[in-house]
Amino acid sequence: MCGIVGYVGTGNAVSYLINGLKKLEYRGYDSSGIVVGKIENGEPKFYLYKKAGKLSQLISVLPKELSGSWGIGHTRWATHGLVTDQNAHPFLSDNKRIAVVHNGIIENFQGLRESLKNEGYTFSSDTDSEVIPNLVQKYYKENLLEAVQKALNDVIGTYALAITSVDEPEKIVVAKRGGPLVIGIADAAYYIASDVNAIVGNASRFICLEDGDIVEVSKDGLKFPNIQNNDYAKRVEEITINAQETEKCGYDTYMEKEINEQPESIERAFAGRIDMENATAKLSGFEDDIFKRTSKITMMSAGTSWYASYFGSLLFEHFARIHSTTEFSSELRYKNPIVNKDDVFIAVSQSGETADTIYAMKEIHEKGGKVFGICNVVSSTIARQSDGGAFIHAGPEIAVASTKAFSNTLIIFYLLTLKFARQREMSKEDGIKFINQIMKQPRLVKEALSQKEKIHAIAKKYCHCKDFMFLGRGFMYPIALEGALKLKEISYIHAEAFAAGE
Repeated sequence: MCGIVGYVGTGNAVSYLINGLKKLEYRGYDSSGIVVGKIENGEPKFYLYKKAGKLSQLISVLPKELSGSWGIGHTRWATHGLVTDQNAHPFLSDNKRIAVVHNGIIENFQGLRESLKNEGYTFSSDTDSEVIPNLVQKYYKENLLEAVQKALNDVIGTYALAITSVDEPEKIVVAKRGGPLVIGIADAAYYIASDVNAIVGNASRFICLEDGDIVEVSKDGLKFPNIQNNDYAKRVEEITINAQETEKCGYDTYMEKEINEQPESIERAFAGRIDMENATAKLSGFEDDIFKRTSKITMMSAGTSWYASYFGSLLFEHFARIHSTTEFSSELRYKNPIVNKDDVFIAVSQSGETADTIYAMKEIHEKGGKVFGICNVVSSTIARQSDGGAFIHAGPEIAVASTKAFSNTLIIFYLLTLKFARQREMSKEDGIKFINQIMKQPRLVKEALSQKEKIHAIAKKYCHCKDFMFLGRGFMYPIALEGALKLKEISYIHAEAFAAGE
């Protein structure tokens, strides 16, 4: 996924832009860039730098004396156009007065591009994103906020945007439809990012933008034109992540750190959620009576969350005797799903910002269905838009490949299974046995992780193999799927998973 950062304040924007982009490297990217705004001798100027390749490539071309009081930055994962310096963000408008960074996809960019070309606008890249600065230029009449509002009326697609104009110094307009975007609030600055992890250590409070938000950010404050009297105070949240949680803490990689955090994170997933007296689970976000009536639960998710959901559906059917299916969000959103009375849908996503899952939720809500959420990020879109649910409490997951979030999601499914099964046919005695198995998991995972020498020996023995096959039956089939995904995600070695009988 692409990453966005932005800064307006009294300090040097360059420091935050680069450090913020470093914190977003885990999302994956193929190029990066920044635009820095600076007032020199009373005249505002833009300084644009962007490079294909790693962030170090960008840093190597930045002048040591580069500074400015505002700016925007981006890490790109190519969707339209090759990986080149020209296709990297930020993009400037035809007159070089407006700069834009964009996450998302502009579905009607080809028509917009041709129309703008016919009006005399030029383009320097092959991307869909470059139509936005030119659209804003087209509508610009000494008011950036109004120009952005008019430009976005022409746009069909998804976006998280940060837009600035050299003619309105120390001001950035941000907009959201589909892609995550937050504004961090500090005493002398505002920080913009596509992930709250990028602003940890810089701001103590933040606002998570909602779809349809367009906000003007300046040193004078925030302007929400779609909020009556600009009263946005109730949307301000405290940042609960500490800086140490987003650092490697002595490990070589984030992934190694997060693998070894699993015993503690698993314990957090069930802490305070077990009712030993009644041999059941306490999950306040799933107290709806619909779970006592439903005869069908459908999970919708993607990637690792889909494999965890598949595991959960097997648990529901085996122990709670509830018919359960797992849908790919990317498929469900384009279906015409059947939603019967008392059907339950559960959206599963580590980040809570998976675009396909969010759109699948909207489709189910549109048909009158109830959607519950399982995710890791409290301020996420899925957490806010669901009818209830549970947080997995895995803590920040920086590595590209999910580890502790997968484990914690499985624990939530075990707890839900216990709750639903006890509401049906599971005896108290069996419920206690079930609980004891859940509570053993931190110790068992810790024991497995302690066998580093054996793990390294196995890795050394097979590291030169070109193909791997993972086989699993029953509950172990989704685990095999997840294992194959992890191997090819991290090592780029071909791996496939199959049901053992196939």
